[in-house]
Amino acid sequence: MSQQFENAAACWKTILSDVSKGKEFLPVIEKFARENMNPSKIVFGTSGWRGEIGTDFTFNNVRIVTSAIIEAFRSNDRSFMQAMGVSGFDEIKKRGVIVGHDNRFLGREFAMEAIGLLQKEGIRTWYAKEATTPEFSAGIEMLKAACSINLTPSHNPANYAGFKFNSSDGGPAGTEITSVIEETANRMMGLSVKCQVSSVKCPSVKCQEIDLTDLYIKYILERKTLDLEKIRDFINNEDCIICVDNVHGATRGRIQRILGETLKIKYLRTEDDYLFGGIAPEPSEKNMKGVESVLRESAALFKLGAIMDPDGDRIRYAARYSNNIVQIPMNYFGAMSLHFLHVYKKISGIVAKSVGTSNFVNAIAEKLGIKVIETKVGFKNFRPYMLSTSSERAIVAFEESDGISAYNHTLEKDALFGFLLSIEMMAVTGKNLGEYLKGIMDEYGYYYPDRSGIEVDRSFVGEPLLKKLAVIQEKYKKGDAIGIGGQERVIKDIITVDGIKIVFDDGSWLMIRPSGTEPKVRFYIEARTEEGKKAVFETAERITKEALSN
Repeated sequence: MSQQFENAAACWKTILSDVSKGKEFLPVIEKFARENMNPSKIVFGTSGWRGEIGTDFTFNNVRIVTSAIIEAFRSNDRSFMQAMGVSGFDEIKKRGVIVGHDNRFLGREFAMEAIGLLQKEGIRTWYAKEATTPEFSAGIEMLKAACSINLTPSHNPANYAGFKFNSSDGGPAGTEITSVIEETANRMMGLSVKCQVSSVKCPSVKCQEIDLTDLYIKYILERKTLDLEKIRDFINNEDCIICVDNVHGATRGRIQRILGETLKIKYLRTEDDYLFGGIAPEPSEKNMKGVESVLRESAALFKLGAIMDPDGDRIRYAARYSNNIVQIPMNYFGAMSLHFLHVYKKISGIVAKSVGTSNFVNAIAEKLGIKVIETKVGFKNFRPYMLSTSSERAIVAFEESDGISAYNHTLEKDALFGFLLSIEMMAVTGKNLGEYLKGIMDEYGYYYPDRSGIEVDRSFVGEPLLKKLAVIQEKYKKGDAIGIGGQERVIKDIITVDGIKIVFDDGSWLMIRPSGTEPKVRFYIEARTEEGKKAVFETAERITKEALSN
């Protein structure tokens, strides 16, 4: 521990280069997080504010963002309160704020900073401890709380922390709310920061603890979109093996609470590990190896695997198909969910998906006579179609980045819901998910979506990156030809709902958009053959690098 580091970023670089040895430097990161008073630009992207622990995400900056939220509360601004779903500050103080965190480094400590400031203003607080994102959403509704603060960066690497803010309907805060928080926090950052916060001393915080998992189970039983009895009966009575990879995240223990202990469900990576074994803790194809291994070793008739990210809002599946194990990403599972909920459970409505999602669901919806609504990336954009008062209510809402919710369920993406729904699919159809998917594809067509991306300089996050990428829209027009994999493709359409989506004459497409939370440019693509994906990805990367070099 004698090694000296100039800043937290340099320390994290050493830690992540060898996580087995790097753990000893976590106290150094905590020191940077507590002592670093440098301001940071606060941007609430598609799912909250995120930053590197000790660099951007510091105790000082968490206090400033929390203080900005409190200032917005105290202002009693009519439009802000209307977006929050409350009458004013007095109602917020009475209904209270749920505060918690995932199981990342310093999660509890950051939460205590927020709770201390809220309590100082006389605001009721509920401490959720370690919890998942969908549990916060359900908990708000069950407790009738005013909002929640969830300290999580979702699936980001171990060096990140995050700050999610949900309003009184349980959904992610809309821009009407986050823009006010951003403006206030960044104004405070520009002032004498030490004067702003040095007088604030968090007390030894005492507040009411709440079991969000218990509330979540009650929520599911009340909403009745899922049939827990049927799911439990299937596990108890059928020849099945189910494997869940928690990737050291806050989803651990949740399924056991919901479904009960059983030897038919095996759990991977449930122990504490702030560094996630050195991997990016996301439900990616390469992170599914452990799940696939468990399924292959079993001779059970029904085989299902799932991996969830640390805060439980993303999920990816593996399932039996014939004698093989196949992975099922959300592009396919979301479409399967529409088919299942409408055809088997007789739920009517529309389907909502983000613009970068596969057109597989479009093909199903067209034949079933269901309207499709495409939105910007970010689950908060599904809110108008998920409310019980919506005139066009979603049967299912999902995005290609592994998030899903459905009729009469939370306004947040929910991996726990997605997992339970996948078991109910097997229970009702009598098929493994791989077989169910194959049957739907045979009827509605084959589509091959995927996503990737490249990292960019941290200084590009936000408006600078948007300006760089805007060049693409200026350069490429309908009717232009682009070389893809040695073939000429004509641009059939250009869609700018979110990012830049270029649709080609053969039905393939690519979409380029900046991440709202990370220094990355994301690529969403769809080819009409599995082999064709590589060429479309290469084209997206080439177009992006050309734009960034200008």
